[in-house]
Amino acid sequence: MKKSIFSVLVLAIVALISTNASAQEFRGLDKSPMDQASFPASYKESNKVVRVTYSRPQLKERPVSKLAPNGAVWRTGANEAAEITFYQDMMIGDKKVEKGTYTMYSIPGDRAWTTIISKDLNVWGAYSYNEKNDIARVESEVMKGEENLEAFSISFEETDGSLAMYTGWGNIRTKTLMKPVVDKMMKK
Repeated sequence: MKKSIFSVLVLAIVALISTNASAQEFRGLDKSPMDQASFPASYKESNKVVRVTYSRPQLKERPVSKLAPNGAVWRTGANEAAEITFYQDMMIGDKKVEKGTYTMYSIPGDRAWTTIISKDLNVWGAYSYNEKNDIARVESEVMKGEENLEAFSISFEETDGSLAMYTGWGNIRTKTLMKPVVDKMMKK
């Protein structure tokens, strides 16, 4: 009886020590860290119009075309597909997109990139992308940037009552226009 109580006590101590040891282990930094872009961009402004949560892959001397090939659906970043949240109804091209959270994909091209808003959520990469779940598709203008961006980046800018979403990577820049359905000036 003493031997079995002692064995249980030893097992409990070993389990407690191993649980505490593993609880103190942390992963290293992600190679493609998660980030957010929003409009208004100020962190102090809580009344957002739109927010994108995405991971920021690095080029590491690789061409953009290797990581985001022309003509292929891309997750618009790394790891999980980018998620875009609209805090008011928006027009994306000629489609009304109701406020809510969606997945955002891109199809790169030489002259234009296609930006896709999909109702799918919690998606890893673009492996399970299903065109039937698209809410909106719009052609995004491609431009050349002066600065070479090592990390994929997204930003927003108000322009003539619309909102321009810019993506940049390497020397490639895209511009996607969206407009609030309710005709009111966005807060700066």
